[in-house]
Amino acid sequence: MHNNNTAVAYGQAPSRSRFFIMLLLFVTVVINYLDRSNLAIAAPLLSRDLGIDPVQMGLVLSAFGWTYAAMQIPGGWLVDRVPPRALYALAIGLWSLATLLLGWVGSFVGLFFLRLAVGALEAPSYPINNRVVTTWFPESERASAIGFYTSGQFVGLAFLTPLLIYLQQTFGWQMVFFITGGIGVIWALVWYAVYREPADFRATNDAELALIREGGGLVDLGQRKPRDRRFDWGDLRFVLSKRKLWGLYLGQYALTSTLWFFLTWFPTYLVQYRGLDFIKAGVLGSLPFLAAFCGVICSGLVSDWLVRRGLSLGLARKMPIIGGLLISTSIIGANYVESPGAIIFFLALAFFGNGLASITWSLVSALAPERLLGLTGGVFNFIGNLSAVSVPIVIGLLVQGDDFTPAITYIAAMALLGALCYGVVVGKVERIRE
Repeated sequence: MHNNNTAVAYGQAPSRSRFFIMLLLFVTVVINYLDRSNLAIAAPLLSRDLGIDPVQMGLVLSAFGWTYAAMQIPGGWLVDRVPPRALYALAIGLWSLATLLLGWVGSFVGLFFLRLAVGALEAPSYPINNRVVTTWFPESERASAIGFYTSGQFVGLAFLTPLLIYLQQTFGWQMVFFITGGIGVIWALVWYAVYREPADFRATNDAELALIREGGGLVDLGQRKPRDRRFDWGDLRFVLSKRKLWGLYLGQYALTSTLWFFLTWFPTYLVQYRGLDFIKAGVLGSLPFLAAFCGVICSGLVSDWLVRRGLSLGLARKMPIIGGLLISTSIIGANYVESPGAIIFFLALAFFGNGLASITWSLVSALAPERLLGLTGGVFNFIGNLSAVSVPIVIGLLVQGDDFTPAITYIAAMALLGALCYGVVVGKVERIRE
């Protein structure tokens, strides 16, 4: 309906430059996740060459999560004050430089501090993504845009990991960091050269601006000046005082618990606890990531379709999220089967559900106070990503001897908790007014 009204009002069809912006975000997320996961690929050869023991390797692998979580709130504060064009280019360039340097590092201390740096510098990424999508997309398209760029997480992990493994086998583990870091440095320059706010983007016509504005997109956000550049503790208290937002924060922690199981313990679970050899584990292990990719793509399309069919925004956003989290509880089925195919089926089904639920940023976009969009996103991502620190540790404590079933049960229970948070605690979906 908006399309027709807008076209009539301006005597022109709306341009489609917002979909180009969506593609820019997608490529950025692919690079972002490759730079998170490249160390896991290089770890076996790297630890052998540098004489790093398993305890030290565990610390290096966890280093990203500590600073990534810790810097979410400062990162979100920055997003409300520094335009995305400059802030994202700077962040991508610096984290990619730190990634490049990992290829030259020769000690545990160097690895540890560079991974701390990568985590800290990647922290503003998702609050920036949310800021961009809230500015560029009407509500009826926003979940599809979020689903599309979020799928970049799994594209990098499912499709590009084999390529990095090949490069490592051919040229050495250093090449993994040189390639991923080098691509990121180039992309930082591309982002700065190409990205603009909607009103400043040459290919965007007045009809598209009106379509975004009428559809609830905050198209003029870039024109507003922040009231104060200093950090305001009152703002933080405000976004920590709302029950609706706590539903999002705790729900995100529960949702990302499944993700961090797959990013940390999953290969070990297949090889050490279910007896698969490395080759079979590598082949079968890509299937849950492909399932998650399908889930993410479905979630945004289904949610926006429901909005266009006239369902309330809250119902259209919550149905894929709650449904996906309930599907994720199926991971518990892996405790009751023995064949590799059946084990992978339950894991892939659970990760598909996790992907289906992954449009949670669309609720941040719809609920956060306009002036505090970045800060709300930062708190949301901070609490959500505490799972990056806690889940690997909790699983390690729950695994007794050769029994992994308590850990799988824990992941299923977290998914159920997430469904309850989004279903009961969030309540009606409407923007919080200050």
